[in-house]
Amino acid sequence: MSHTYTHTHTHTHTHTHTLTHMPTRTHTPSPVRTMAARNTVSLLVGLLVLFPTWGVMAKVEMNMEGRVEVLKGEAAPITCMFTLSEGVGDVIIEWFYVTKRGWQSIVKQEPGKMVVAKGTQFTDRVSVNGTGATGVNVMTINDVQPDDEVEFICSITDLVEGSANGSTKLKVFAEPDYPTIEGVTTGFSINEDSLSKIGACEVKNGFPKPNINWYRNNAPMHPAPDVLKVVPSSTLDTNGLFHVRSELYMKVVKEDKDAKFYCEIKYFVPGGLEMTETSSINITVYYPATEVNIWVESPKGIIREGDSVELQCRDNGNKPSSILTFYHKEEEYTSENNALVLHNVTRLNSGFYKCISMDTDTYDNISSKDAIVFVNYLDAAVVVPEGDVVLNKGGELTATCNALSSVSTQTVWMKFGEVVSSNHSLILENVTYDSAGTYLCSVTVDIEGMQTTRTLEVKVQGPPQIMKPDHTEMEESAETTVNLSCNVRGFPIPTVIWTTADGKILKGRSDIKGEGEVLSVVSIQVTSDITAFCNASNTFGTDSLAFNIKAIVHTTTPATTTTTTPAKEGTGVVIAVVIICILLLAVLGSVLYFLYKKGKICGRSGKQDLTKEKSGKDNIVVEMKNDNTEEAVLLGVNGEKQPPRNQ
Repeated sequence: MSHTYTHTHTHTHTHTHTLTHMPTRTHTPSPVRTMAARNTVSLLVGLLVLFPTWGVMAKVEMNMEGRVEVLKGEAAPITCMFTLSEGVGDVIIEWFYVTKRGWQSIVKQEPGKMVVAKGTQFTDRVSVNGTGATGVNVMTINDVQPDDEVEFICSITDLVEGSANGSTKLKVFAEPDYPTIEGVTTGFSINEDSLSKIGACEVKNGFPKPNINWYRNNAPMHPAPDVLKVVPSSTLDTNGLFHVRSELYMKVVKEDKDAKFYCEIKYFVPGGLEMTETSSINITVYYPATEVNIWVESPKGIIREGDSVELQCRDNGNKPSSILTFYHKEEEYTSENNALVLHNVTRLNSGFYKCISMDTDTYDNISSKDAIVFVNYLDAAVVVPEGDVVLNKGGELTATCNALSSVSTQTVWMKFGEVVSSNHSLILENVTYDSAGTYLCSVTVDIEGMQTTRTLEVKVQGPPQIMKPDHTEMEESAETTVNLSCNVRGFPIPTVIWTTADGKILKGRSDIKGEGEVLSVVSIQVTSDITAFCNASNTFGTDSLAFNIKAIVHTTTPATTTTTTPAKEGTGVVIAVVIICILLLAVLGSVLYFLYKKGKICGRSGKQDLTKEKSGKDNIVVEMKNDNTEEAVLLGVNGEKQPPRNQ
């Protein structure tokens, strides 16, 4: 945080000096000034002799600022204003600065010339503006440094009206660097007997010397015996600026654990006072516990057997020497990171837990209140009677099912996924074979995920009972195979044998479908009417079922073929036509081949005309040309082949 404020002060003082003939300020003059004074006195005496009738006393009036303030490195103008009773004329103006040895000349200005004194700290940095004719003379010191903070004298000398002196003090300021703060990183015990060093603030390169004040939570801190002490120190560096340091010592209390400490630095600037602040620090405070708390961190809510339980312990102390320990039924558990984790808990982990904080420095113990851990449980379901239950057909059974639990339970009995009882008891009366099977007992509580089950096998014993199918009378085609099935119930499990009416045993296959139920299948080749018997038996009796199969024989009538003569004649005509065509083609091929061999047919190389002598005027010659070979054959009207003729 940083705050800056300015107190403005006006440091302008006007000095008016009215002097008659002689300076009113005494000082140790230099030899030069002594000679000048003597000359001045001689001149004044001569003037008094020459002007005996001068009735008005001559005087010099001066006006200068009492104080000029500038920042280091800037230029400092120092103004000297004066008036003469007879008007401003040629005067001698000389500037001095005051040292422990007296006045030291800086610069002297006479009409027509100015001389800068050599070997002073201002020799290379001084300049003067104005002359005696203007009544204003300004000496400027450039690049002001802290050791330039002296008193400057302006001396005015007039040969007629005498001399006068005025002075101005120069104040130099340097704004310091940004302050720093450094806190002690080790912790502080409130049991310490002596004061503890909290931290130190520093500020460098300030002029005049800055001032450091300590604050705690925005409130200034003041020294108090045996409670708080501030140790300041400062050095003047070679650059003429101050390096200021302040250390804070105090007796730490518990409330300081949340406190913010910082420094405020005040320093002067031209015309006022400014302030800045360091960043803040806090400290680690060690203090013993006065209270210990324990609680179940997880799970939140109901705890079940098999869960992992985490307990947390905290005290309100802040001492590294304190140790937290958990206790349950006088058994000690060491904490890890102030926590105790119990894995796969059982009902034995139920009970009261406490946490004790012990200070190993003082061996003081502080105990927490008890934390209650209650582990819910549900044991395996118990069915009475146990194991398999065998009942006689027509008998009855009462079975119970329940489980030991930390909360009330609900029980249901189910068979084939359907609820048959909604309480702890299962009651079966006048049992039949349908009553046999597996019964599932499910015990639950009103806690999600907690359930246990157990099964009860019920078997009903009695003679075999064949479940009659819809059809036992059937008709089947001869030479086909028929599959017959027989479903039998009973306990002990019945034995099934297939036979025919004449006592022949058929080979069947039997499969056990469930408790006390058998499915037997036999395949029979139907050749004639047949009766097959399904015979079931066990130690309690027998049962039989007959299947009557009537064989159906199908007779086949030979197919008659009707032949019609017209159809045969038509077929013969077609065959004859085909044969004749084949013969004609053969004859035509032979003729063409013969003509080709005799050269009677034109070749491929050109066009030839076949001509025959005219036998009469009625002969007509027809020329047939081929577009590709331009071959021609001349035929007579009667189809006779004509000899070629010239074209």
